[in-house]
Amino acid sequence: MSQIKTVAVVGCGIGRSHIVEGYLPNADKFKVLAICDIDAERMNTLADEFGVERRTTDFDDLLAMDDLDIIDICTPPMVHYPQVMAGLRAGKHVVCEKPLVGSLSQIDEVIAQEKISRGTLMPIFQYRFGDGIEQVKAIIDAGIAGKPYVGTVETLWRREADYYAIPWRGKWATELGGVLMTHAIHPHDMFTYLMGPVKSLFGRVTTRVNPIEVEDCISASVEMASGALASFTATLGSADEISRIRLAFENVTFESDHAPYSPGNAPWKILPRNDEAKQRIDALLQDWRHVPQRYETQMARYHDALMSRGAMPVTTAASRQALEIVTAFYHSSETRTEVQLPIGREHPKYRSWLPKEFVR
Repeated sequence: MSQIKTVAVVGCGIGRSHIVEGYLPNADKFKVLAICDIDAERMNTLADEFGVERRTTDFDDLLAMDDLDIIDICTPPMVHYPQVMAGLRAGKHVVCEKPLVGSLSQIDEVIAQEKISRGTLMPIFQYRFGDGIEQVKAIIDAGIAGKPYVGTVETLWRREADYYAIPWRGKWATELGGVLMTHAIHPHDMFTYLMGPVKSLFGRVTTRVNPIEVEDCISASVEMASGALASFTATLGSADEISRIRLAFENVTFESDHAPYSPGNAPWKILPRNDEAKQRIDALLQDWRHVPQRYETQMARYHDALMSRGAMPVTTAASRQALEIVTAFYHSSETRTEVQLPIGREHPKYRSWLPKEFVR
C-alpha cells in the first residue's frame, strides 16, 4: 500500500484552502494529482499556481482515473450528493465539504453506499482541530470536567450583498439553507463534539439581514442527551465577527477563543472550580504536543485512518448528527414545536428540510 495518496480537488474556491492548509503541509502523505472545475479559467489558474498538470472540467473523468485514490469535493452544496455517491460507487475515497448532502434521507443513502464501497467517506469539519479545542476535549474525556451543566454557542458573523452576488448562494435549491446550514453548522458541530448529542430542540429561524430566500438569523433552546441545557444563536448581521462557545461543567468552565473561522486553534479559557481539578488539568496538559489547526490536522489524521493507524477524524455519523440539528431547527421553527432527536424515516422532514414550495 502506497504511503502517498493521490487526490483530485473538485472546485477551486474552498478547494484552494484544502490544498494550502491540508495537502501542502502533509506533502509526505498526499499528492494533488488533478484539479476539476467547470470554470476552465479558474481551474487553470489554480492548477498553474500549484503545478498540477492533470486538469478537467468533467467530474466523470476523475472516476475513470485508476491512479487516483481520493476525490475531494469542494463544490456548491446542491451537487454534493450525486458527486459523493458517484465517487463511492467508483471505489474512490471521498472527502466532502459541508453540508455533506441535502437531507437525512440522502445521508442515509450515503451511509448505506459507504458500507458496500471499497472507498471511505470523510466529511469536512475542520474547526474541530487545534490546540484549544483538543485540550478541552482531552480534559472532558479524562473525566476531569465532571457533569455538564449548560452551554452556549454564538455564531455572530457578517455577510453582505457581495457575498450573495455568487448566484447559487442565498437560494434554497442551491445552497440548501442559510446561516444554520452554511455557517453555524461548524460551531454547532464543535459543541456536540464536546458535549455529546442533542436530545431535543426548540428553534426559530428568520431572515432579517439580507434580501435572500434562506435564513440569516437563528436561535434555539436545546436539551442534551446528558441532561445539560444549551442555547444556540447565530446571525449574519453582526458588526464584528466572533464564534464563541462557553461550557459550564461540574468542575470546570471553558470558553473558546473568539476567532470566527478558527475558534478551536488558540488556547481556550479553562477555569477550574477547585484546586483538585486544577492540579489534574495541569498534569494532563503538562507535556501537551502542538496540534496544528483546521485542515492540516484533519488531513493528517485522515491519512492515518487510510493507512489503518487510527480512527477516521470525522465520520459520516457525525455529519448526520449535524444535519439532524439542521432538520430539527427548520421543523421546529415551522411548526412551533419541540423536536426530539434522533430523527428517523417517519419524520415529516426526513426527505427534505426545504420549505414545501421549494421541494421538487
